[in-house]
Formats: sequence, structure tokens, C-alpha cells
Amino acid sequence: MKTNTDRILSIMKFLFWLVFIGLCIKTGAIILSFIISLFSRSEAAGDLYLGLNLAELHQNHFWYFICLVSLIIGLSAMKTYIAFLVTKIFTKINFDTPFNNTTAHLLTKISHVALGAGILALIANAYNMYLFKRSLIVLSAQSFVEGSREFLFLAGIIFIIAQIFKKGVDLQSENELTI
Repeated sequence: MKTNTDRILSIMKFLFWLVFIGLCIKTGAIILSFIISLFSRSEAAGDLYLGLNLAELHQNHFWYFICLVSLIIGLSAMKTYIAFLVTKIFTKINFDTPFNNTTAHLLTKISHVALGAGILALIANAYNMYLFKRSLIVLSAQSFVEGSREFLFLAGIIFIIAQIFKKGVDLQSENELTI
């Protein structure tokens, strides 16, 4: 009979697979619409993804457009990669001995990617504000580049958890040697 924790973990595994697939679709849609907008006129940039209207920026300042959309794509790809790493944890973890090097390594990798996403979000947010202050765009891209503080906070928490897992691996190895 499954315990309550096993059910919760099964549900979380399923939900993270859904999140991962959704983020893959989002990132792919942004990349595809970006590529189409590069080879067409600015109409394609009018609704890049979920109402993101960068048609004026595309028409008047093409390189600014490329930089902003590249930052948005990079941030979306990093979120997708974090979700992938979480799904990988669910496939690799052994709940009988959860403190292992693989889990600790994946948690460390997630913290590094979250730190990178936070830094990229800071850069994208600053670039978006730069374009806004120069009156090149309205704040339409704001919802796509925000969240830098949250990613930095997440990176710190996950890094601490990864260090605890590494210490757990060391203690588990030490106990196995003692026995």
C-alpha cells in the first residue's frame, strides 16, 4: 500500500512533467515566431507570443528587437531546463537511499541554472527598462523578463539544499564504512 508521501511524489512527478512539456511548447513557440518575424515584415512581431507586441521595435530598431527577444528566449529556455532537471531528479532518485551523488549533483546544477536565470532576468529587465526610457517600446515585454529576484532567491535555497544533500551523502558513506 502506498503511503501519503508516495502519492504526493507521484502527483508532483506528473505535474512537473506537465510543466516541462508546457515550458517546452512556450519556448518553442517563441523561437518559431521569432524566426518567422526575422524573415517577414514587422506584422509577425506584432503578436510574438501571448500578446507580446514588438512590431514597432522590429520595424524601427531591428538589432534592439533581436537582443530583447534573444534575452526572452534565453530566460524561457533556462526555465525549461530547470523543469527538465527536476523531472530528471524524479527519474534518478532512489527513495530508499535518497542521499546520493546523483541527486546532490542535479540539485547543484539546478541552483547554478537558477542563478544564471536570475542574472539573465536582471540583464533582460535592465535592457527592457533601457528601451522603455528611450521610448522605443512600451512595457509589453515586462512580464516576460521579470522574476530576477525570485530566481536569485530560488538559487540560494536550492544551493543550500544541495549542500545538505552532499553532507547527507558523506554521512551515509561514512556510516556504510563503519558498519
